[in-house]
Amino acid sequence: MKKTFKFKLIDALLILLMILPIVCGMVLRVLTKPLSEGISITGAMIFKEISFPVQSLLITEANVNSWLILISISALAMYMTHGMKRGVKCRRHLAAEWVVEKTDALVRGNMGDYFRQFSPFICAILGYSAFSSLSSLVGLFPPTSDFSTVFGWALLVFILITYYKLKGGVFNYLKGYFEPIPFFAPLNVIGEIATPISMSFRHYGNILSGSVISALIASALGGLTRSLFGSLPGVLGRIPFLQVGLPAVLSVYFDVFSGCLQAFIFAMLTMLNIAGGFPQELYEKRREKKELRRSGRTAA
Repeated sequence: MKKTFKFKLIDALLILLMILPIVCGMVLRVLTKPLSEGISITGAMIFKEISFPVQSLLITEANVNSWLILISISALAMYMTHGMKRGVKCRRHLAAEWVVEKTDALVRGNMGDYFRQFSPFICAILGYSAFSSLSSLVGLFPPTSDFSTVFGWALLVFILITYYKLKGGVFNYLKGYFEPIPFFAPLNVIGEIATPISMSFRHYGNILSGSVISALIASALGGLTRSLFGSLPGVLGRIPFLQVGLPAVLSVYFDVFSGCLQAFIFAMLTMLNIAGGFPQELYEKRREKKELRRSGRTAA
């Protein structure tokens, strides 16, 4: 594929749009984070508070970083599909096709053909969650370490679960709360409400605990270094020997592996909960009845 000057210029702008939001987030973190000594484990910083009658709206570090990551992911998607044409292939286009094919196969395998249109949504959840967790590698506050961010995703999934459950009819949906016996209705209601809470706490808790453990280990290694090598003369006594390399190795698990794993688990729970709550047989019966009614009216 021949690349014109215009094509290369758009590519450069998209690459800049991928990198610039992350750099802005890093600069904002450096300029706004207060200096502290020792271990400092805090939540997202609050940049602005907007007063409302019921509750104040907080503009936090997690909100800002979420939008910055969203811009970077959007630029990455446009870069991977830029110039894509039928019969013309390059590495980025092959990578984009591989992502689409793997996501389609994942959705079909876990949700069935009826939900094949969910592939973009599941791909967005996987990418957004993974990149949000991995943002800690460049010093940003990961949005997935903020409960409100992950709970918003889980709440959206809960709305979709309820929507597809209602496709079997409102009466059948309400009847499900009284099964297998009416005495179980309160427990079924609690179980329904617990779905978004458990999904969000699982994701948020694993990411936050990884950040906390990494900070504690890094601080402990610093104290151990001072105990073992602090008596060395001159500059040697101030070199953090044990803090070089070991925290980076640990972050491979806590930041990279755990972050990607939690993104995959959240996407899997989304697919299974939506597909599992959809009463397909009841939906097909209701659709057949509606078609019979329409055909009867047309014949009349």
